[in-house]
Amino acid sequence: MPIPCKNLLGGAVLAATLAGTMFATPTQAAVSDQDRDEARELLEQLIGYRTAKGQGQVPAMIDVLVAQLRAGGFAAEDIVRVPLEIEGEQTSGLIVRYPAAGIPAGPPVAFLAHMDVVDAIAGNWNTDPFSATEKDGYLYGRGAQDNKFGVALLVSTFIDLKQSGFAPTRDLVLAFSGDEETGMLTTREILKHPYVRDAEYALNSDAGGGSIAKDGTPLAFSMQAAEKTFATFRLHARNPGGHSSVPRPDNAIYELAHALVALQGLQFPVQFNPITRSMAEDVIAREGGEVGAALTTLLEDPANAQAIAVMQRHPQYANMLWTTCVATMLEAGHAENALPQDAIATVNCRILPDTGGVEHVQQVLADTIDNDAIGMTLGREAVESPASPIREDVTAILQAGVALNYPGITLQPSMSSGGTEGREYRRAGIPVYGAGSLALVRPDDSRAHGINERIPLASFYREMDYWNYIMRRVGGEE
Repeated sequence: MPIPCKNLLGGAVLAATLAGTMFATPTQAAVSDQDRDEARELLEQLIGYRTAKGQGQVPAMIDVLVAQLRAGGFAAEDIVRVPLEIEGEQTSGLIVRYPAAGIPAGPPVAFLAHMDVVDAIAGNWNTDPFSATEKDGYLYGRGAQDNKFGVALLVSTFIDLKQSGFAPTRDLVLAFSGDEETGMLTTREILKHPYVRDAEYALNSDAGGGSIAKDGTPLAFSMQAAEKTFATFRLHARNPGGHSSVPRPDNAIYELAHALVALQGLQFPVQFNPITRSMAEDVIAREGGEVGAALTTLLEDPANAQAIAVMQRHPQYANMLWTTCVATMLEAGHAENALPQDAIATVNCRILPDTGGVEHVQQVLADTIDNDAIGMTLGREAVESPASPIREDVTAILQAGVALNYPGITLQPSMSSGGTEGREYRRAGIPVYGAGSLALVRPDDSRAHGINERIPLASFYREMDYWNYIMRRVGGEE
């Protein structure tokens, strides 16, 4: 049977929510060309900071943001640095409060982005990864897409709204982390601050957006409301070793290899919740063919072996259906003429929410390997978080924001197979929703963490309208 997801709307209510907001078309937000140019200039500045782990440049980038915000009219007491030392490196989070005019009409709403990036190997790029470069309608640079565009847009929109005299009815809060890519420890510190910890919900600029065809036709846009749990296990085979000229019947490498072959054949069951059921229905309508037929079957019969076999050939769609575990790294032996004393494998799992959790998956792995000689330990802490409830009021605002730039497109609630700092907020009891209408041609533009990362400038400029509208609505403007 499908596993229900806690605190979510049922499928019928979810469909009604989307139908009720599908055709909302707000008045176009008034963002000037100068505002767009200034947001782009800020993004270019931010790309110039190598805010990867080990480079120590996050605090310097924050200096730029704080200077912009102070010049834009924000008081010093509403700008909070959240410094933290991680493994000897100074980094920081940043919180910015746009205070309500008078007594707040409701709890704060937080807007999320992260300032750090995955490092880049300059020799593999066609441009300098830490110098913004415009080419063929794109802006290239590390972080252009993940996620400095979000930082630039949110800060620019805050400043534009402040200078326009906008007076929100509740506190709006920017919450920028400094180590989202490597640990999210600054996120945890940010969540302790009173400006953030009482937020009613959060909108994550790192978890929204959509796909368009090369001719600009919009295809699909999503609102992340859940994400899989990231868990990494280390499998360890040990052996006394010895001289390679005297092989033993037991061998750490062979023991580990047998364990990995066993895991290769492990198939977790298909399990739906209201979000993934809605995602499957969207893929059925959009893709059709054997994928659509297989998903239709699985919605009725999640154990259907033939439909599962079809979906295994399409991992880009299948990862929403089940928990996945895959070997990603190996290390073994210490000399070519010595028997291995240690053989270690890293196995990374992405676990569906509300389906038993990390301990359950670890037991499944142990049962599948079925060898007491293989030790298994959990790597860094695996943070489990619930799915966010699909709220009609939030969905309506985000759907209307997408309609500014892409009328007629229905926003699709989604679950991410990757991870964002949204998991930390959900674990703390703050629902998080992926927000944004950044449109990419996929897979061509899907370059986050890879070489030649880029963002389409036309889409970036449209996002100024999106965030202007979203913040005004969330801040009480009708």
